[in-house]
Amino acid sequence: MSLYLPVINAFNREKVVYVVVGGLAVLLHGHTCLTNDVDMVVGLDEANASKAVEIVSKLGYLPRLPVDPKGFADAPQRALWIKDHELILFSFYNKDNPLLALNFYAEYPVEFDGLLSRSVNKDLGGIPVRICSLEDLITMKKMAGGADDAEDIRMLEIINADIL
Repeated sequence: MSLYLPVINAFNREKVVYVVVGGLAVLLHGHTCLTNDVDMVVGLDEANASKAVEIVSKLGYLPRLPVDPKGFADAPQRALWIKDHELILFSFYNKDNPLLALNFYAEYPVEFDGLLSRSVNKDLGGIPVRICSLEDLITMKKMAGGADDAEDIRMLEIINADIL
């Protein structure tokens, strides 16, 4: 996951409001799992979303959809993508390494202020990474309901019980 450090470092430096969720959050909470992307909930206000898109674009990431990525920062445009294409995640891939993928939630999967206030900083290669709380991660995994999510939920609940 150190391949994503340039993005996280740039987000921290430029004060992008974000919370990492998904597989990277699972890993940083202590359960080993396979993941091939980084899922993020970024603040969807226009200024923050614009800054996030600008940063990933400068770092060589392109949208998987054939659209201008700047549209992600425009709430009406995002709403159309959600309605017309059932968009949940706005995905980017790295033009120099297509295996590197970033996903931004097109709308908040849970109430954002709470997600942000409950999030924690974890260290990844000497860089702080804002990740969602164990409780929020478990909630989001339950909402996703995928086959891989069931095992992650089981292990995260064990980790959570050990912490309490």
